[in-house]
Amino acid sequence: MYMMRSLRYIAAVLACLAVFVQGAMAQEEPSADGKEQPIDVNEVVFGHIGDSYEWHITDIGGKAISIPLPVIVKSSTGWHVFLSSRLEEGEYEGLYVASEGDNKGKIVERNADGQEVRPLDISITKNVTGLFINSAILVALVLGCARWYKKHPVEQEAPKGVVGMLEACILSINDDVIKGCVGKDYRRYAPYLLTVFFFILINNLMGLIPFFPGGANVTGNIAITFVLAVCTFLAVNLFGNKEYWKEILWPDVPWWLKAPFPMMPIIELFGIFTKPFALMIRLFANIMAGHAAILSLISIIFITANLGPLINGSMGVVAVLFGVFMDALELLVAFIQAYVFTMLSAVFIGLSRTEPAHEKK
Repeated sequence: MYMMRSLRYIAAVLACLAVFVQGAMAQEEPSADGKEQPIDVNEVVFGHIGDSYEWHITDIGGKAISIPLPVIVKSSTGWHVFLSSRLEEGEYEGLYVASEGDNKGKIVERNADGQEVRPLDISITKNVTGLFINSAILVALVLGCARWYKKHPVEQEAPKGVVGMLEACILSINDDVIKGCVGKDYRRYAPYLLTVFFFILINNLMGLIPFFPGGANVTGNIAITFVLAVCTFLAVNLFGNKEYWKEILWPDVPWWLKAPFPMMPIIELFGIFTKPFALMIRLFANIMAGHAAILSLISIIFITANLGPLINGSMGVVAVLFGVFMDALELLVAFIQAYVFTMLSAVFIGLSRTEPAHEKK
């Protein structure tokens, strides 16, 4: 009951903050002749979903308030380390941010032929900074939970607050998902699967907060989901038993499906890669689509600004109501996606630890 009440409070606060701040960040800017320019929905949506070399906070009086981030680049002239604010006025040390083309939004330089080329770029971008912040929050939560258990004997006192919520989540995922899907070796994989669950959950929730230090589209970045999928791929295939590899290389099917042309082994080998690929795409697409849907709904207010007060007012009410609904829905999606990724990873690991039929008997 306490956890459900807390989640309702969190949902209400996040929904209101998201609608308010996202609306404030999407205000129309006046042009040089004093007229308001229509909002560029693509720029708003993809500007939030994409990565950047600075962390935009808000606009005050037409001036952008942002946090510059470190730029670390190795170009044809050597290594360059500076803050991204150096690039606001244009080129700096032969480097600049491309405004169009395939390298739009990326740091580039010009080669001897005058063509734009990308140097080696290991800058600390917005998504990387968000990843560091969210990881620090996760570590702080886990260490705080461990510190509470050291100071309070569980036989005499039950945990409350954040520690109680963490305990409920850990027990639920460990007992219902990991233990049930992996099998008798579940303790071996529990640390990895629990880490994956809370890592995805924290990043999903922080991505819904529209102001610093939230708002980074970490799990909506395919590079992050790719690394998570690779970790599951390695856990499944490096520790798979003989029965697992036998079912792949010589499955229990009619012989004419295995020889002379190994059709089923090829399909099974292909399945090794499609499973983690599905994990990667599912998490990436769901989180990115949720962010895009919320921002698109809020943009309706400003798209209809020039259509009169009646249309703009009515569409504004609809946009706000749907924005609140989508924010509440995204809270649920944040948990579901972390749960599904963990559950499917546990299922794939459990399949790789399948015992032979005679051992089961």
